[in-house]
Amino acid sequence: MQAEPKTILNFLATHFDAMVYLFEKQNTEGSIPIRSFREFELRFGQIEHQLFDYKILRMVGDDAEFSGEIYNLFQFVLREFKPMLPEAIEKYNNSIGSLFKLIVENINGDKVILSKRLDELYSEIFAFLESVEKNTLRLLAETRELKSNVSKIDYKEKVEKATFWIEYYIQPLNAILDINQPLSVVSQLLGVSNFLNVKRLNFHDETIRKQFEKIYFFLVQTNHDLLNQSKILTNELLPLIERIRTESLILTGWIEFLKKPNRVQTPPMLKVTRDNPYSNEMYYHAKEFVMQFQNVEDIIMTEELIKDEMWIFNKDKYKQDLINQMPVNDFFKWASASLKNDYNQIETEKLFSMTSLLFEDDLTKEFDPLDKHTTVRTTHVTLKVPKIKIYQYGIS
Repeated sequence: MQAEPKTILNFLATHFDAMVYLFEKQNTEGSIPIRSFREFELRFGQIEHQLFDYKILRMVGDDAEFSGEIYNLFQFVLREFKPMLPEAIEKYNNSIGSLFKLIVENINGDKVILSKRLDELYSEIFAFLESVEKNTLRLLAETRELKSNVSKIDYKEKVEKATFWIEYYIQPLNAILDINQPLSVVSQLLGVSNFLNVKRLNFHDETIRKQFEKIYFFLVQTNHDLLNQSKILTNELLPLIERIRTESLILTGWIEFLKKPNRVQTPPMLKVTRDNPYSNEMYYHAKEFVMQFQNVEDIIMTEELIKDEMWIFNKDKYKQDLINQMPVNDFFKWASASLKNDYNQIETEKLFSMTSLLFEDDLTKEFDPLDKHTTVRTTHVTLKVPKIKIYQYGIS
């Protein structure tokens, strides 16, 4: 009896560490040896029969391995992708090309078959994009691991690995993503995209037309994603691994030279010279600097006190003046005129003090309905202020 999907998912979540152990074992040894289940049971308990009942594992000869779907799931979850050879990715050129050719040749044929071929085309493009992304992620991880040299491998092996990644993975994959190569997969996808763009606008059957539109917009996004992958390969991955190879070659050659330095005659690398880190005239410059302080006259500095005019705002006086002149149609114009009359100038501080009259409770304020403004020039700034009418007790 087949287990419920929810039961299988709960089992995978509950025994996640055990699944990771088996996943790493299969990645390391190519399969899961039956002998390793003894250690497995000691660490994780007796769950072996459930692994086979739920179709998580299957027997292959005398050993076991994950079923394809479960293995792909853990690849995705753990971001552990095996790098694919570019030849394996290149197969999508044929599959996509064949499907596209059949679609074009039988565009007016059976609608059911045409719809099915469009679904298959979408799946193949999706699988191609996923393969490229997985390969790029894995190559980037392998390259960074090689750069950090966690395994402490020698320089010669680093050079060999860097050369291997470039020749068998990075450069061929970059060619697949090169739109300027007429036989590349990306170049073929461009032709597919142009065809779909036309058919999504004028195909007579609405259902098929929607499929054309779906694949077209997916291809637009795919083109953007593939461009990003190509940039990673060209701008980050290839320079990084080339730098590893170059640095390693230099260091490898230098180590070999140090092992037997007398095998070759080296040219003179340094010319022996002697110089001082300071000028020959340093003594005279220092003496001149010191002598200028030998005859120093006493300097007495006194701080000149600036007498500021102390001004106290006579609020009662100005309020009474304001009441006597009511109604006042423009408060700031009246305040400026009052200060000008009393002090022959309009100082900013005094004008701001006058504005406190606007907050008196027994005075009624009314703003200009047309939102007119008045310009007031003080001794330091020019202010743009609203036009405010003042009256008392509602009597204007």
